[in-house]
Amino acid sequence: MSRLEETLRAGRLAVTAELPAVDGGGVPAVERRLEPLRDWVDAVNVTDNTAAHAHASPLAVAIAVLQSSVDPVMQLVCRDRNRLALQSEIVGAAMHGIENVCCLTGDDVSAGDEPEARAVFDLSGTDLVDVARTLSEGRYLSGRALEPPPRLFIGAVETAGSPPFEHRLQRALRKADAGARFLQLQISFAPQDLDGFMDAARNSRLSDRVALMPSISILSTGRALRIMDERVPGVEVPDSVITRVEESDDEARECFELACELAEHALSLPGVAGLHLISFRQDDAVARLCERLGIAAAAER
Repeated sequence: MSRLEETLRAGRLAVTAELPAVDGGGVPAVERRLEPLRDWVDAVNVTDNTAAHAHASPLAVAIAVLQSSVDPVMQLVCRDRNRLALQSEIVGAAMHGIENVCCLTGDDVSAGDEPEARAVFDLSGTDLVDVARTLSEGRYLSGRALEPPPRLFIGAVETAGSPPFEHRLQRALRKADAGARFLQLQISFAPQDLDGFMDAARNSRLSDRVALMPSISILSTGRALRIMDERVPGVEVPDSVITRVEESDDEARECFELACELAEHALSLPGVAGLHLISFRQDDAVARLCERLGIAAAAER
């Protein structure tokens, strides 16, 4: 059982973080990116060509993370592979002891720096959750036996940051029906929107079926917030939030305060099982946020 699954099954607060993209340098490069995170997290997300930009493969990086004694969450997007390739990636990961898989549809290639690339989208993110569950039951999609069945802890991503909440909820419920056991919720800078989604999740008992982990982004400038608002699909940053940061005496400090406020609010909501932290800087921001919120280091939790 992966550390992340064990933590969530035990009902302990789980903390995951996103590993900055890796383009080379071998295991030492991965270890350098892990260093600010490893003491605080239960698992680290390894992204898959995030925002349609090519990087080192998530399988290769996830293996390096595991070799560095950290539990990886291997993300897989449907944009770049058909169902055959996606199945082989999951089975290959399981051969190396990687159990946590996070299934996403993926941003369109138009979001990246190679828009001429041909998108695949043979499956949706929900379909991929079902594929992973099928593999864990000991068979490929074709029905061919898979022995031994890979042990998998299957997750997905859902947008909780904007209405209509009923649409978001129904999509999340379909992912739970397909086999997802944790959902990392997309970044939201509007606490009232997360409130609305979590209310719907509790009323539908979704939060009893899957672990819900809101994402908190730790940025450093108002410009970074503007870029996120304009270029990251599914993320909206209110003008008031950008103005608050840009008019402050110290933009980095104000961004950190904002992240702390959003994280504290998320943790106050019934049904929240943990946090997914995203710091685009290779520094101690994740550690400082955990300390500020009174979240103990992973070993102590």
